[in-house]
Amino acid sequence: MKENKEMNGTQMSEMIEEKVLRGRKNGLPALCGILLLLALSIAGFILGAVRVEKGENPVLLIAGIVVFAVGILLLPGLKVLKPQEALVLTLFGKYIGTLKGDGFYFVNPFCTGVNPASETKLNQSGDVNNLSGLGNLGNLAAVTGGASAKNSEASSKKISLKIMTLNNSRQKINDCLGNPVEIGIAVTWRVIDTAKAVFNVDNYKEFLSLQCDSALRNIVRLYPYDVAPNVDTTGDGMADEGSLRGSSEIVAGRIRDEIQARVEEAGMEIVEARITYLAYATEIAAVMLQRQQASAIIDARKMIVDGAVGMVEMALERLNEKHTVELDEERKAAMVSNLLVVLCGNHDAQPVVNSGSLY
Repeated sequence: MKENKEMNGTQMSEMIEEKVLRGRKNGLPALCGILLLLALSIAGFILGAVRVEKGENPVLLIAGIVVFAVGILLLPGLKVLKPQEALVLTLFGKYIGTLKGDGFYFVNPFCTGVNPASETKLNQSGDVNNLSGLGNLGNLAAVTGGASAKNSEASSKKISLKIMTLNNSRQKINDCLGNPVEIGIAVTWRVIDTAKAVFNVDNYKEFLSLQCDSALRNIVRLYPYDVAPNVDTTGDGMADEGSLRGSSEIVAGRIRDEIQARVEEAGMEIVEARITYLAYATEIAAVMLQRQQASAIIDARKMIVDGAVGMVEMALERLNEKHTVELDEERKAAMVSNLLVVLCGNHDAQPVVNSGSLY
């Protein structure tokens, strides 16, 4: 136990905190200086070549070549970022900081951008691959390369800080009563700590996708599809009326909180989670539809019977109050039976009129 605590403490101490590089928006002066350096090197190269032909010292020619190589070497240090973009930089494997915000930057030309999820495609806005027939893990398809400019831009090392929407594929999950249901969610999220997103997890997009699947299953298993008796969905030991169909806002909120707790260490914020699709699985959909129809018919019949009994009671009370006709118990029973048949029947009644005596 002590060793585990020490290991956990060591791992927590190795967590990298985001460090934003400020004051680096000097890309334009740096570009002008590099262009001037290249121009001077070209001029020195030409002048040195002329002197070499005349048999003079080739120092100027060598200097021109060296200065030109230095100018070319400095060009990778120029970085351009659009609004809501970030670039995580490492120098010989060490994290040195993150560029955030739009602008033209100049950094150490030996720095390299890091984004392990640059070639990972999610079924979401701004990051969708339209190719069909690709296998996926949950809702994720990893696709490399691309001929279009859009795919090239999507696979760059820059990290988008925009709010993105992840459309999770439909999953078949058993509810708390064991009934299989199909459910899909849409999760809006964004990266808030680029260092955690890049270095704390192997691939933050894959990590988010898998955590969405896991959180969805954990929450759906706590609820019935429809309201059911003696079901505790809140964990307080009291039966309640929570259900996937009737408490969608509460269920979505719990899914959002569950995902947020899981992706906290990956530097991501879950803005919102919404249920986009909910239905019984195909193998029980027809049976459940019949069950719902039967329940609706029973409720409707109950309402009709309650209303009919009330109308019969009212008719008998009126007849007794005004002494319109005196009926014995047998005739009252016959009258009640006839009225209930008329009021509760599915079709219009077609009575047989007795034109003779009452008895």
